[in-house]
Amino acid sequence: MTIQVGDLVEISSKEDGYLGSYYVAQVVSPKPAKNKNKFTVEYQTLFSEKDHQKRLREVVHAADVRPCPPPIRVSGFEVMEVVDAYYEEGWWIGRVTGRVGADRYSVYFDSTGDEFEYSRCDLRIHQEWEDGIWVPSQTKNYGFLA
Repeated sequence: MTIQVGDLVEISSKEDGYLGSYYVAQVVSPKPAKNKNKFTVEYQTLFSEKDHQKRLREVVHAADVRPCPPPIRVSGFEVMEVVDAYYEEGWWIGRVTGRVGADRYSVYFDSTGDEFEYSRCDLRIHQEWEDGIWVPSQTKNYGFLA
């Protein structure tokens, strides 16, 4: 899949405290001719520190850009299942540690050591973008699940 101007994508954060998180953005300019490894994006949920009404724009490395994953419909999640949880304006990789009530789940984040509760509507099956295809977490072998 070729990423083009106007596409909605997810950006992987490499910043301290944000490792394991993805933020939805729109590609607003193509890769510059002199640096084919970068895109300019405008985040959908992050805003400028100077102007809180203006969406944050930044140049990101192509390696940190992936298409938005397709939705996978599920009726619920299993303990130890790898999920993405919507938290602080982005999607964070975690794993389900328990069910709390009819429609809430505890999720643990290896990246921060935190555990929080989420409604099912704020969770999705984690998927990895590998060689141009989406691979759901159920088919992957994550070290922390062993």
